[in-house]
Amino acid sequence: MSTQHSRALLSVQHLHKAFGGNQAVHDVSFNLQAGELLALIGPNGAGKSTTFNLVNGQLTPDRGSINLDGVSLLGCKPYELWRMGVSRTFQMAQTFGSLTVAENVQLALLSADGLSLSPWQRATHYRRNDAWQLLQQVQLDTQAHRPCSALAYGDVKRLELAMALANQPRLLLMDEPTAGMAPDERQALMALTRSLVSQRGVAVLFTEHSMDVVFEHADRVLVMARGALIAQGTPAQVQADAQVQAVYFGSGKTFGAQP
Repeated sequence: MSTQHSRALLSVQHLHKAFGGNQAVHDVSFNLQAGELLALIGPNGAGKSTTFNLVNGQLTPDRGSINLDGVSLLGCKPYELWRMGVSRTFQMAQTFGSLTVAENVQLALLSADGLSLSPWQRATHYRRNDAWQLLQQVQLDTQAHRPCSALAYGDVKRLELAMALANQPRLLLMDEPTAGMAPDERQALMALTRSLVSQRGVAVLFTEHSMDVVFEHADRVLVMARGALIAQGTPAQVQADAQVQAVYFGSGKTFGAQP
């Protein structure tokens, strides 16, 4: 897809973050457009998780700026970002096993509307049609009344995606979205994500260890090592980058899809 727009939806500029004497993130800058899937990859300790958590508000940068559609996100807590149209999915899916599939989505809709339930109440009747439509979009409407604890893991990840879409996000942050999934499930989940965010014009930033997912579904790829960006570009450009090949596999090896 083309990324030639007048202004990026997400603009990250000159991020720095240190923990004691360890410079975890050093001068990281990138932009993300509406409707674009941007992968953030790197070996363990590269700084990608810290960068991801800086964007999500779980950490505060020492220096730098993070703007969503021209509005600074610095100092915003994750729940404030949620109200601003920033959603997140987690490496370990965050759902409520004791509730039904539909009730999980209804709780997300309640939160998106700035409301909450008393401990003795249930979300059974709240925005049922909207919850049903979200479940249809992730192909879970036939399981709406099942307890979440009875779902297969791949279905739990799709439920989490439906919950993340409940606040009609402009930016979706996905932390290892296919972790623990079989290869076919990984591809199906990311194809579904691609379809939904394209329809909605949502920008997606995701971290991922499965290179087959990255190269099949990302529009662009950011590669980090030792706290800094060492490459960015299309999947083909990144695959061909000698420095990226050296970081991942040692010099002389070919950067290919991994299981």
